[in-house]
Amino acid sequence: MKYRRITEPMVRSGETLRPASWDVALDAAAAGIRTAVDRLGPSGFGMFSCSKATNEVNYLAQKFTRGIVGGHNIDSCNRT
Repeated sequence: MKYRRITEPMVRSGETLRPASWDVALDAAAAGIRTAVDRLGPSGFGMFSCSKATNEVNYLAQKFTRGIVGGHNIDSCNRT
């Protein structure tokens, strides 16, 4: 089976994914996070970062999770 690389943002529309602009895709992601936090509180959101990311990217991930979302569920695969 040959897989195609995704070259543009995609958003879910029902059961399918459709191409979208970056603005629409980021708005959809923000709405999903907002829905989870509204429903479950900040502990309902979690962030998992990658050991191959830079220290700066991992720092931003934890600042976003703790400072913006208000949760503390952040982990990475650095210890494996």
